[in-house]
Amino acid sequence: MKQKPFFLLAAFGWSTCLFGQSPVSGVVLDAQTRQPVSGATVSCMDSSYSVLADAAGCFRLVLPPGSHIRISATGYETKQVKPVGQELLQIGLYPLEKEMEGVVISGTLKAVRRTESPVAVEVYTPQFLKKNPAPGLFESLQNINGVRPQLNCSVCNTGDIHINGLEGPYTMIAIDGMPVISSLASVYGLYGIPAQLIERVEIVKGPASGLYGAEAIGGLINIITKSPEKAPAFTANLMSTSWQEHAIDAGIKFRAGRKISSLLGIHYYNDRQREDKNRDQFTDVALQHRISVFNKLRFTRKQNREASLAARYFYEDRWGGDLRWTKQFRGTDSIYGESIYTSRWELFGVYQLPVQEKFNLSYSATGHMQDSYYGDIPFFARQLNGFFQLTWDKKAGPAHSLLAGISTRLNRYDDNSTATRDTLTGNNRPERSILPGLFLQDEWQLHKSHLLLLGIRADHHPVHKGIFTPRLAWKWKLRETQYFRLNAGSGFRVVNLFTEEHAALTGARAVEIQETLRPEKSYNVNLNYTWQLHRKRLTLLADISTWYSYFSNQILPDYDADPNKIIYKNLDGSAASKGITINLDLRYRQRLSVIAGITLQQVQKTQINDNGQKIRISPVLTEKWSGTWAISYSVPASGWTFDYTGNVYGPMRLPLVSVFDPRPGRSPVWSLQNIQCTKKLNTKVECFAGIKNLLNWTPAKNIPFLIARSGDPFDKQIQYEQNGQIRVTPDNPYGLSFDPSYIYAPNQGRRVFAGLRFIIR
Repeated sequence: MKQKPFFLLAAFGWSTCLFGQSPVSGVVLDAQTRQPVSGATVSCMDSSYSVLADAAGCFRLVLPPGSHIRISATGYETKQVKPVGQELLQIGLYPLEKEMEGVVISGTLKAVRRTESPVAVEVYTPQFLKKNPAPGLFESLQNINGVRPQLNCSVCNTGDIHINGLEGPYTMIAIDGMPVISSLASVYGLYGIPAQLIERVEIVKGPASGLYGAEAIGGLINIITKSPEKAPAFTANLMSTSWQEHAIDAGIKFRAGRKISSLLGIHYYNDRQREDKNRDQFTDVALQHRISVFNKLRFTRKQNREASLAARYFYEDRWGGDLRWTKQFRGTDSIYGESIYTSRWELFGVYQLPVQEKFNLSYSATGHMQDSYYGDIPFFARQLNGFFQLTWDKKAGPAHSLLAGISTRLNRYDDNSTATRDTLTGNNRPERSILPGLFLQDEWQLHKSHLLLLGIRADHHPVHKGIFTPRLAWKWKLRETQYFRLNAGSGFRVVNLFTEEHAALTGARAVEIQETLRPEKSYNVNLNYTWQLHRKRLTLLADISTWYSYFSNQILPDYDADPNKIIYKNLDGSAASKGITINLDLRYRQRLSVIAGITLQQVQKTQINDNGQKIRISPVLTEKWSGTWAISYSVPASGWTFDYTGNVYGPMRLPLVSVFDPRPGRSPVWSLQNIQCTKKLNTKVECFAGIKNLLNWTPAKNIPFLIARSGDPFDKQIQYEQNGQIRVTPDNPYGLSFDPSYIYAPNQGRRVFAGLRFIIR
């Protein structure tokens, strides 16, 4: 009796062969986790027949004799197989660390394959981020070429993201395509997102203001979260380090109703261990205690219309300073500490209107509350932002694909600094603004190998009036594995000092605004070439980009004119950023993976000095070259994977307090390197361990001190000359004041880490 089903299957197979076709059945699995890959596309290479794998990864397809089948899935390498007889196929797909053919939305606000996008978009999947596990996405980006997390304060350790040498305020952060428009978004927008909920990270380098408006003047980081329908039932990641850092990430999928699916994510991080390796009596790393809760709802509607709603709440208690500091000294001038309480909420979603045409209403709202003290100087800030956007996606004949939209951005901001104070009356004057805009873009298929994108955006600011940002993109498909892209356009950024420079918020320097600041404008040209090589056991992807950006009205903080001030004004001149970046992605025999990149760049500002001469100055904390790498070797049969990741940065100019400052004015070449080994215990559990900062590099090495006058943080013992300059005394031989802004690399040495990952489908 046991042989009867096999007899019937064989009989069915012979009968189908009489008609020239054969059924093929199988299952598609993740080659590393051995979990089903639901939704994988299985197609016949000799016809247009294709099917989708079900939730268990199973499929059944009828083929002509001798045909090959092609198996593809988002986030995985494509595989080709020739079935033999009536065998049940078991097909393992290997995940891609950096995806060539994945779906992206950041370049055009439409879901298209990366190879079909006229805008160059870099894609990074969770498999890439796991090579160097970190408690926050902010730190994980350090292994992406041309992207650098930059710390701006050696006491509280807040920072921003530099893309191609441009500072954090030029980078827009988006979640699921919706801008997280808020002050310090490049920091808090990347902290606290549960790693278990991230499907991929998309990065656009260069102005994206034509679609996203202000703040996207230098680049865009778009975090795409998982769909509740496709996410695992439960995932968790637990990690600890030898510096007593503990992080927990968890994701849970459940049904909130017959037509509502939900994905809940929780992130918790605790670091309460005081470390002082450089013996300056200050904490080497700011201590942090944070929690973030993220929930995404997806609604089932008729005709598969889109409807989703997501919310996130973030709270953090962060402090750094004198080792003796406790909360009883918060805001006093006896024991120095920088204490920051941050409370933040975000709401965003999309709703497709129930009409025949494709209209999508997208929305987001953000509330940011900060209660902080920098020594005895308080900084209290409140910001509320709203963003609404209605887009119309329309095909206009076989050659044109139109996207039109209208948007409105609402902003209310208030703090206790000079940024919101009337300089004449001294009264508080919160900032309130409404920034409406409209845009139109046309993707024009000139030829099967040529795609042209034309777009324009117009925004209206109550102070700056009309702002126009055109864009152009051209994609030339040389062949199936070679693409050339040209992108050009302009960007703009309106002024908000809360986003300009974290050092402006510390108690070390006073903020001075010398004029009414005008919006920045930029003009950018970017050339990109991608080439992919496939051999039987080897895949190689090369990606080369070169860019040039020109800035007018640029707002740069001046640290040099007065050591006790940060002076803000529009640049009397121009600024430019240019460079080239090269990325290589190599995989051999599904075991060895090498991702490496190098960036060469020059960022300079040109201004007129008092003698009428043009002078060129490189901004502080901007390197001229950098490189990244991630080398992995896996043994699927035993479940072991080994990762070696790292980066290296060239010298950069550093902010000194005075001409007598004994600290170097330029940083040395420095590198952060990490190793990790991962063992898959079974299909549900894996453990990992490794060493971060293998070389034990910190900026405090080989310099007299990192923080200027850490023994006198309130400047009580400083003496001044009649002209206001600091007097040189035996107690202060270099004429310095307290300053924590001299930092260019994390001040955290070598540490061991270990953790566990769980997944239940």
